[in-house]
Amino acid sequence: MISFPDLRDKTIWVTGGAGYLGTPIVQALDTIGAKTVCIDLPGKADALCKDHQLEHTFAESADLCDPDGVPGIVSELAETYGTPDGFVHLAFASSSGKTLDELGAGDFQKTMEGSLTASFLLSRSVSALMDRRGAGSVVLFASMYGMVPPDPAMYINTMKPNPIDYGVAKAGTLQMMRYLAVHHGPRGVRFNCVTPGAFPNPKAQSANPGFSELQKKKIPLARLGEAPEIVGPTLFLLSNSSSYITGHSLVVDGGWTTW
Repeated sequence: MISFPDLRDKTIWVTGGAGYLGTPIVQALDTIGAKTVCIDLPGKADALCKDHQLEHTFAESADLCDPDGVPGIVSELAETYGTPDGFVHLAFASSSGKTLDELGAGDFQKTMEGSLTASFLLSRSVSALMDRRGAGSVVLFASMYGMVPPDPAMYINTMKPNPIDYGVAKAGTLQMMRYLAVHHGPRGVRFNCVTPGAFPNPKAQSANPGFSELQKKKIPLARLGEAPEIVGPTLFLLSNSSSYITGHSLVVDGGWTTW
């Protein structure tokens, strides 16, 4: 288990913490001894804590895709758990899954509101708390598809390419992180991104084995990412080991974006 002892007893909030990539992050923080607040859709965080017998993790249910409700959610969490030392934001809403030709204006706008706009308001509310204390680390989750487009030739049979609204939202996350890093840096608050490559869950790999093999051919390390491999980069950016890093996108893609 990767260990960052300076995170012990720190308060870390993790949105989407019961998801495929969020789960190993929350588990690692719990093992270290961080006071971890796992925020996810109703029932998911509770199930994670119960199934894995987490001792230092608190489950919270919240829908973070409604921008209007975000400031109130942050205020309630701060009242209960105090100002976080670190904040990891994985929650994301993509409403479409549609091709470029199928995507309507309403679909596109809904993804932007539920992902990018909500992320902006959430980041602003959390960093305002950290500003007053003069310290904090925020780790947003972007994607390689915020850097490069998908290759349509890889999507075999009836598969649809990674949707444009997803990529645009993740590209916006990267640039938003840079703006926030510049704004909050003088106050001692750092903003960075973890930018994953291909980390399909086992169910998706089993459903599309041919696609998984095509993905591997695009990756210099010749394999797909595994969920635990996202833990080290995330905890590194949360910890004092990255104390002089802000405004940075830590790309964890097996080399995909080097081509």
